[in-house]
Amino acid sequence: MRSLIVAIGLSLLAQGAALAKDSDKPSRAFNAETINAANFTGKLPPDEKLSPLAVKLQVLLDRAHFSPGEIDGMFGDNVEKALLAFAEANSLPSGKALTPEIWAKLQAGSSDPVMTDYVLTEKDVKGPFLDKLPVKMEEMKSLKKLDYTSAREALAERFHMSQDLLETLNPKAKFDKAGDTITIVKLSDRKPDRVSRLEVDKVRQTVKAFAKDGALLAFYPASVGSEEKPTPSGALKVTSVHTNPVYRYDPKYKFKGVESSKPFTINGGPNNPVGAMWIGLSEKSYGIHGTSDPSRVSKSDSHGCVRLTNWDVERLGASVKKGVEVSFVDGKQAAK
Repeated sequence: MRSLIVAIGLSLLAQGAALAKDSDKPSRAFNAETINAANFTGKLPPDEKLSPLAVKLQVLLDRAHFSPGEIDGMFGDNVEKALLAFAEANSLPSGKALTPEIWAKLQAGSSDPVMTDYVLTEKDVKGPFLDKLPVKMEEMKSLKKLDYTSAREALAERFHMSQDLLETLNPKAKFDKAGDTITIVKLSDRKPDRVSRLEVDKVRQTVKAFAKDGALLAFYPASVGSEEKPTPSGALKVTSVHTNPVYRYDPKYKFKGVESSKPFTINGGPNNPVGAMWIGLSEKSYGIHGTSDPSRVSKSDSHGCVRLTNWDVERLGASVKKGVEVSFVDGKQAAK
């Protein structure tokens, strides 16, 4: 009898350990079907866990051009910022959390499934890809192009997803064979509206795009300056828009970790220090640009410029032209 009790106890301990291990993994029900079927019933899942509802919400916000940043399946700060802006634009009651009114409005604006299948092409998998992205700027200057490091990175960015979410939804995929089918986010093909004014909030780390009549058209989370390299104040203007810009480093910038005493340039590409696009501003060396690390947008400082995800700055670049005003505010000013 005692040996039987011991055996049962050991079995229960093993089951408990297995359950504990499984609890750290996303639910087996986390897939395209459950994401497409997700619905808001008044209760949100924990912020730190992958959620079908969070993915669906992020995609709907992205389609409305109220960007949550990288679509990662989490209820994070960038989602809260996008929800506040979307509520403002639609004159809805708002807080930091999702409300039934916001959910209904988002769904009314986009009824298509948010996840879909995608068949990999030769272009997707052949590259060219970088073997490794250098950490130091000086090591980047010898590269012909700052390409993606893998098809996985390129696909994740193309569909506005985190690489972790892409892998979670496609656990068996190697992303290296044309003809393979993967699950991806179904984005909107709606073109950005023409913007007449931008507002950069240096405290809230956000960018808002307004129409000529003052209507809020779009929203983007951003990394905005630092104590070492603060972002400008007041009103500037857009002076240029460049795709795949060449980055020019001047020793006068005195960036931490850059030891070169001579100017140098870094060729264009999505992993260039200023990403896939540069929107030049009327104060020398300042602009709105992309980034090689979309996961850090609005979660880390910039070198004084305004940093967005590559896809967000590309949408913004398509909606602005030379002469558009860019106002820099500090949170309290924006609230007035």
